[in-house]
Amino acid sequence: MKNSLALIVAVTVGTAIGAGGYHYLSSPLLTSDGDNGSVEKQPIYWVAPMDPNYRRDKPGKSPMGMDLVPVYEEGSGADDSPGTIKISPEVENNLGVRTAKVEQQPLHQQIDTVGYIGFDKDNLAHVHPRVEGWLERLYIKVEGERIEKGQPIYSIYSPQLVNAQEELLLALDRNKRTLINSAKERLRALDVSENQIDKLVKTRKVSRTVTAYAPQSGVIAELNVSEGHFVKPGKTILSIGSLEEVWVTAEVFERQATLVSVGDTVSMSLDYLPSKEWTGVVDYIYPTLDPTNRTAKVRLRFANPSEELKPNMFARVAIHTQNDQVTLIVPREAVIRTGQQDRVVLALGEGKFKSVEVKLGRLSDLDVEIVKGVEANDSIVTSAQFLLDSESNISSDFMRMTIYEQSASENVWAEGLVTAMNPSVRTVTIDHKPVEAWEWPAMVMDFHVADSIELEQLQPGTSLHFEISKIESGYRIVGIHVMGNASEQMDHSQHKGMGHSEHKGRGDKS
Repeated sequence: MKNSLALIVAVTVGTAIGAGGYHYLSSPLLTSDGDNGSVEKQPIYWVAPMDPNYRRDKPGKSPMGMDLVPVYEEGSGADDSPGTIKISPEVENNLGVRTAKVEQQPLHQQIDTVGYIGFDKDNLAHVHPRVEGWLERLYIKVEGERIEKGQPIYSIYSPQLVNAQEELLLALDRNKRTLINSAKERLRALDVSENQIDKLVKTRKVSRTVTAYAPQSGVIAELNVSEGHFVKPGKTILSIGSLEEVWVTAEVFERQATLVSVGDTVSMSLDYLPSKEWTGVVDYIYPTLDPTNRTAKVRLRFANPSEELKPNMFARVAIHTQNDQVTLIVPREAVIRTGQQDRVVLALGEGKFKSVEVKLGRLSDLDVEIVKGVEANDSIVTSAQFLLDSESNISSDFMRMTIYEQSASENVWAEGLVTAMNPSVRTVTIDHKPVEAWEWPAMVMDFHVADSIELEQLQPGTSLHFEISKIESGYRIVGIHVMGNASEQMDHSQHKGMGHSEHKGRGDKS
């Protein structure tokens, strides 16, 4: 009995001591100004990594299924400029913050696009009749037929040609040199060959029909008549094209057009000969843009001695731009683009970051030129910059437009995969995951795309986070965060850094 009572007392005392020790160790130590203790920091709120407007007072998941990130109240130093924030190494690691240096080097780019092979129009001959009449015989039957220079192409009956021949015979009968020369010149002007004129002089017999001959060798690019047709001057009977050189017409996006110059080297491959590559040059850059898809047309020239390149073939081309001007460049994924402002997040060291405004210049697939806002060797954030930018702007000196703040609260971020794109009407089809904020299930939808977003980043196969805004005609994408696409993954082994992403911001010109 005594042993049992002693055991009960021991357990009771031990429990009390353990509870007191746990309370002592787990409770924050509140100290006065004279104490040497510290207060345990508590998060002031939790925020979605991809949507700084989605905040909660406790841990949880964002609408895109990502863990909410705790935000602590951090005091800035007296020397820190407005907008400077500081995060602990643990939070920085959890966010996956990565940085890169602002580099000073030429902005080179390989522009990959597609094109269509066509005839070299500088060597395209069009055949027109000089008189009206009837085609008695057509020696060419189909387009694509090969023809040699001097080969007969058609015979025409024309009263005008008959009269011109009779005038020459009359001049010959009168034996007047002036009239003879004048009659011969008229026949030449009506496209009668020297052989036919000599034959007329020799035989003194008018030919009912006159034959026209090919002005050059090549293939029939166009055939517009048949035997028996009545034709008039100006009518294109046929066109003859040379295949010794060909043109390739390609299109580049508006922002890429400034990088292309006449004389740039171009490489080309064809689906029907995938193992062979042709080398050509940029021959001409058209001065206007297509108003529908905002692209610029360029003309490429390729030698074709073996005539393997055929008109209307589909080609894949890569334009190798040659710009040796040294400039400041940063990775495209480092830039936060909005309809009103472009920014990057500077990494100041010791866990300090600040969002700064930059002015952008030329753009390539991987990099973007910075005209103003940063200096060479500055360290900038290339991932997790959305959250850092949001926190920096809370205390920064940026002038945020009212419309920007209003639209942010009405928008929502989602995650999906681009399955189709229609540049002519600026729409994309996206297979997206559930959107909890709007109670949407996973489904495939069509979205309008804001004018501030470049369509070339929304190619089919692109995986991305995208910001949606409601409009009268449906839904519009006003911001994107490209995570990657199939082509980038395939090209990664060949092109350094092809696994890049780009951030586009809100804003719409419409």
